Amino acid sequence: MKALLLAAAVALIAAAPASARQNQDIVETATAAGQFTTLTKLVKRAGLVSALKQPGPYTVFAPTDAAFAKVPKRTLKALARNKAKLKSVLLYHVVAKKLPAAKVVKRKGAKTLNGKRVRFRVRGGDVFVNRAKVTTADVMASNGVIHVINRVLLPR
Repeated sequence: MKALLLAAAVALIAAAPASARQNQDIVETATAAGQFTTLTKLVKRAGLVSALKQPGPYTVFAPTDAAFAKVPKRTLKALARNKAKLKSVLLYHVVAKKLPAAKVVKRKGAKTLNGKRVRFRVRGGDVFVNRAKVTTADVMASNGVIHVINRVLLPR
């Protein structure tokens, strides 16, 4: 199970040019991927771009545009209007450590930058952050790592 995750991560890393991985920070990497337009727009609106361009290291559990599409439009609009809540939700997706997949699968959870913890579980070869499934692990950036998830994490 862990070997399968690591093999997938190695394949993903090998597919990206080394120069791109080493020179792009978390924000640039997410923007270049093309599947995080909602996330990057909300990060800009919350004023977190400069924070996520810092040296880090960071681990970001990044919901795709498809994950944001599952969130009711009313909820997204309310978040977009309330900068403090938006910032809290976005920081719930970020850990102030570099946690590649090999480390995530050995942990029970981690404290996020909004102060609350996320829980990690491995079930049937899949890795979950709370109830969100990691669909792509170990997208490396110059200041950390991104794990792509299929749901938006909402702090309780």
